[in-house]
Amino acid sequence: MTSLFLTGYKETGDLQYLYFIIILLVYMLTVAANTVIICVICVESSLHEPMYMFLCSLQVNGLYGSTALCPALLVNILSESHEISHTACLIQIYCLHTYCMCEYMALAVMGYDRYVSICHPFHYSTIMSSSRVYKLIALTWLVPLVIFTVMIVVTSRLPLCKRTIEKVYCANYSVVKLACIDVTINNIMGSILNTVYIFPLALLILYSYVHILRVCLKLSAASRSKALNTCVPHLVTVINFFVSTLFELFQSRFDMEYVPLVIRVLLSVYFLILPPLLNPIIYGLRSQKLKEKTKKLLCPKLILPVLE
Repeated sequence: MTSLFLTGYKETGDLQYLYFIIILLVYMLTVAANTVIICVICVESSLHEPMYMFLCSLQVNGLYGSTALCPALLVNILSESHEISHTACLIQIYCLHTYCMCEYMALAVMGYDRYVSICHPFHYSTIMSSSRVYKLIALTWLVPLVIFTVMIVVTSRLPLCKRTIEKVYCANYSVVKLACIDVTINNIMGSILNTVYIFPLALLILYSYVHILRVCLKLSAASRSKALNTCVPHLVTVINFFVSTLFELFQSRFDMEYVPLVIRVLLSVYFLILPPLLNPIIYGLRSQKLKEKTKKLLCPKLILPVLE
């Protein structure tokens, strides 16, 4: 098999140009918003704190994920065949899956950072030293890249007998289902990866917020409000990403034919398109320090009305 067909695009119908414009605008806004946050954090030395360094890594990952998807969507929407080469499909699988894995780990690390900041404030600078922050950021990227390299090598060696994927992008399990041979081992590996990788990270975030809540209940009203205010953007981001990826996980593993294809397609791209766009907006609006530095760096006449 030298190429595969993405049948999810048949739902675009006569609205293909409208979808093209919407995705193009979303992608341009995503690139602009994430680039601004990254540049502000890199340029302003006062933002070289663990929380903002982890946020910068999250925004870089958002750029990585949206770039792995949106340009391909734009090309395929206007294409008549909606065909993708086998090699390009594997590359897209690798990029999109490593983006998701990096996002999970980045959110878990950011949750741990908030836990240390609120629950162990006097030891925060010692625990979250510069060297440890850089090591955690490196792990956020290296672990997913290494782990999924094994998965993509296994997938690339499968002989395929079918060419149709009912999505608008390539996903690992969608390609595995096209194989001519028994893929039980692949299914087991995928299930183990999802369980061993995602479940501990989710537990770490849950553990962090349980302890944060316990500490906040003992604080004064002003201190509690200040502590929770730093957690709100992260908590919103976590819920948004985890809930949307859970749908895609269930859709890929279980039969959801009763859900209209157009709904499945829209929900399957939600976690790949919206979080990279919403994350910089959520953090930019909720973080007063980041907002002020953004105003300082960019033209106030253009940025002030937007941020306020």
